[in-house]
Amino acid sequence: MSDIKLIPVPTRILTHKDDIVDAIEKYTRGQVGPHDVISVAESVVAVTQGNIVRPEELKLSFMAKFLCRFMADPGSLSSPHGMQSLMDAEGTWRVTWSLFVGFLAKLIGKKGVFYQLAGYQAALIDDVTGTMPPYDKHIVYGPKDPDQVTAHIKERLGCFGAVIVDTNDLKRVRIVGRTEGIETDKIVHALIDNPFGNGSEKTPIVIIKNFQ
Repeated sequence: MSDIKLIPVPTRILTHKDDIVDAIEKYTRGQVGPHDVISVAESVVAVTQGNIVRPEELKLSFMAKFLCRFMADPGSLSSPHGMQSLMDAEGTWRVTWSLFVGFLAKLIGKKGVFYQLAGYQAALIDDVTGTMPPYDKHIVYGPKDPDQVTAHIKERLGCFGAVIVDTNDLKRVRIVGRTEGIETDKIVHALIDNPFGNGSEKTPIVIIKNFQ
């Protein structure tokens, strides 16, 4: 088998009116084989699902305004609206308790406990300006049913597998959803340099050629 090759796939701006599987099929037509893995940016999947909210639609609570002060700045949860969106998704008391336990854990040298306890959306919410226009004025949640979405992608395109990932330029790769049989370490290594272009590049899909 040939070496792995990454192919970023240009698209138009995908919106809440699009179906992500239809869009991937359209823009990757003729480029995907049975040994390939299709990777897609999690924020774009969430946008196509309509899993977004405008800050002015949120009812800010005292707790959101208070607790956001304890989050690392800058960060999506360091704003009152970002924190409120997490509380609405995961529950006020769960978020509050997780922050308290996370603070105690830091005192004994354990990091990341808050994100382990606060729920699925804690590490995935993008505050305003975290996503490309026209959704830069929205808070974008993590995608719904990510494993189910990847299963639909694999079935439709006949590829080896599919993943939904959250990547950044700090060489961090979070696998949000994947089909069975995908080697997660291999995916992380392939995508570590963040080949996605969710902004003006408009390449939210990356084909990982010769993965298997």
